[in-house]
Amino acid sequence: MDEPYLSIVVPAYNEEARIGRTLEEAAAYLGGRPYTWEILVVDDGSADRTREIVEEAGRRIPGIRVLPVAHGGKGWAVRQGMLSARGRLRFMADADLAMPIDQLDSFLRRVDEGYDVVIASRKLENCEEVADEVRSTTGQRALAVACHVGYWEQCDELCDRVYDEFGHCEVLVNNAGLSPLYPSLFDVSEALFDKVIDVNLKGPFRASAVFGKRMYEAGSGSIINVSSVSAVMPTPNETAYGAAKAGIHAITASFAREYGPRVRVNCIMPGPFLTDISKAWDMDAFNKRAATDIALRRGGEAAEVVGAALYFASEASSYTTGSVLKIDGGTAWAMG
Repeated sequence: MDEPYLSIVVPAYNEEARIGRTLEEAAAYLGGRPYTWEILVVDDGSADRTREIVEEAGRRIPGIRVLPVAHGGKGWAVRQGMLSARGRLRFMADADLAMPIDQLDSFLRRVDEGYDVVIASRKLENCEEVADEVRSTTGQRALAVACHVGYWEQCDELCDRVYDEFGHCEVLVNNAGLSPLYPSLFDVSEALFDKVIDVNLKGPFRASAVFGKRMYEAGSGSIINVSSVSAVMPTPNETAYGAAKAGIHAITASFAREYGPRVRVNCIMPGPFLTDISKAWDMDAFNKRAATDIALRRGGEAAEVVGAALYFASEASSYTTGSVLKIDGGTAWAMG
C-alpha cells in the first residue's frame, strides 16, 4: 500500500458498542477529503468483538485496518499505532470521537499552509543543521539565528531579526533549558544559580514580552512555554531548575492576561522524555523507577509531545489560554 497522507490512530479496548459507528462516521468524513487516508484501530487486547467489527468494516471500506496488540493500556496502544501507521501525518482519535472528526481541518489547514521557521540557540552550527533539515524535508523557509536567551538584548535582537526577515510571527515556542549538575544544594554557587534562572526563566519572560507585544499589535498569536514536572515535584538535584520552571507557570498565566484576548499563552509540562539528555541516564535505574513511579511505566518519546504543540499552535486551542498541560506518563503528583 502506498503511503497515505493521513493516518487516524484509534486505540480501542472492548469498544464493540461504538467502534462500528465511529468507523462509519470517520470514513464518511475522510471520503470527502482531497487526500489519501487510513484508519488504524489498535485493538488493545479486547475481550469482546471489537477486532471482528473492525475487520468487517475493513472488508467494506478500503483504508480501515486493525492492529491487534496485547493489553497494555491506552498509552501503549497509541504508541504502537503511531509506530505502525503509514501516513505522513498521524493523528490520534478516541473510539467515541470525543473530538469531532471535522475538527481535523483546523489542524491540517496549518500543516498544509506550512510554517516558515526560525531556529534560535546559542550554537549557530546546530541551528543551521536543523534549518537545513527543515528546508530539505518541507520546502519551507528556515532561518538559523545564534541567540543566548539569558541576555535580554539578544532576545530583543532575535525578535527584530524575525520581523525584519518575515514581517510577522504567529507562534513562539520558549523551549530553552539548562539544569547543571551539582554535588549538593549547599554547593550551588551564585553564578550557577543565576545561569539556571537566566536561561530557564529570564529568557522566556523577555521573549514573551517582546514577541507578545508584536503579536498583540498584529491582532493574534500563540506563545507556547515549556516547563517540566520539576516545577511541581523538584528533587534536590534540580532545585534551581524546578524553581525556574515553576516561574514559567506563573508567567504563562500573567502573559495570558496581559496579551489576551488577541494572544494565547500556554505551557507544556513534560515529564521524563527519552531525548538526547537521556543518553547520560542510568537506564536500568530509570526503568526500575518508572515501573513504580510512572503510570505508563516508561519514558516518553519525542513524537508524543508533538500533538500538544500543534494543539496550542493551531486554532483548535482558540478557547485555551493560561493553561499548563501535563505530558508525563502519569509522573507528577504520583502516589507513594
